[in-house]
Amino acid sequence: MRILDEAAIEAIAIGAAILGTGGGGNPYIGRLRCQQELKRGRQVRVVTLDELPDDARVVAVGGIGAPVVGIEKIRQGEECLRAMQALEQLTGAKMDAVIAFEMGGSNSMAPMVTAAQAGIPVVDADGMGRAFPELDMTTFSIYGHVSAPAAFADDKGNVTVVQAAASEKWVERIGRATAIAMGGSAGSAIAPMSGAFLKRAAVPGTLTQAQLLGEAVLHANRLHQNPVDMICAREGGRRLFEGKIVDLQRRLEGGFARGELTLEGFGQNTGERGEIVIQNEFLLFRRNGVVEAVVPDLILVLDHDTGHAITTEVLRYGQRCAVVGLPCHPLLRTPEALQVIGPAAFGIADVAYRPLSSSQPG
Repeated sequence: MRILDEAAIEAIAIGAAILGTGGGGNPYIGRLRCQQELKRGRQVRVVTLDELPDDARVVAVGGIGAPVVGIEKIRQGEECLRAMQALEQLTGAKMDAVIAFEMGGSNSMAPMVTAAQAGIPVVDADGMGRAFPELDMTTFSIYGHVSAPAAFADDKGNVTVVQAAASEKWVERIGRATAIAMGGSAGSAIAPMSGAFLKRAAVPGTLTQAQLLGEAVLHANRLHQNPVDMICAREGGRRLFEGKIVDLQRRLEGGFARGELTLEGFGQNTGERGEIVIQNEFLLFRRNGVVEAVVPDLILVLDHDTGHAITTEVLRYGQRCAVVGLPCHPLLRTPEALQVIGPAAFGIADVAYRPLSSSQPG
């Protein structure tokens, strides 16, 4: 077990924004909330999957809703805690630890905030190894976990519990509708999982991965080195495109931020055109009309100079970006996973998933 300090949390926020592929909520706000818990004298304790007892009761918590709402809608601060407490009351048992749905943006911070508030540890793992827009797109659900009962809480004190659902997709649908009714975002918690289950179904070590990524970016900035190259070298990724945002279509539909992003190339991509499809996260990248990366591989939009992630809610015309592709964790590439988080699951029916190194038009 280790205890995080403010510097570690800052690095995790930077790295989690990168792994978030544009989604997961604003990491800056999440970092401030997490660091505020430390100022109150609370601790963020981290345990690895190996340290987790097989019979531990672990709850996944995080925000649900459109990331753009997270900037405008002020949170009360204990939404995820109250959602977790609703499950404790319903099941009659206390939780031993919390885990992230996704290691992306503010949703990497939410479990640490909740863990500090509840006085329990957070697990160094998550259910995506990145960010995805829907609750049922976790490795937890893909590999057999039943998420109901699930709870959703807002900033006004409202708590909704879904005691049973016909499928994982119905947990997502009901949760999404609840979040919309709660103002576009809410805190969520799903039925507890055992330590034994998480050891085979969770993406391991992602909190540490985010911290090391963030530290690499900060190190590169201090030494005036190229942070994008450092990210690619560290994660086995590749630089896909360098360009300036020349068009951005972004809209809020059904609780999601959807849209398209167009880049005009510069540097080695001068005269070329890049396009990205968005649904909370960056789902697909085309260069000159040819698909070069697609979910579940990670598509990152980074500030060209600093290497910091540019999340979907803060994209703007004229930004100079580097587009980077990272390979996803093997748990996300299995046939059962691709049914849930492959291109077709997002309505991208004309593109077949191929690993990043050979990603071509489907």
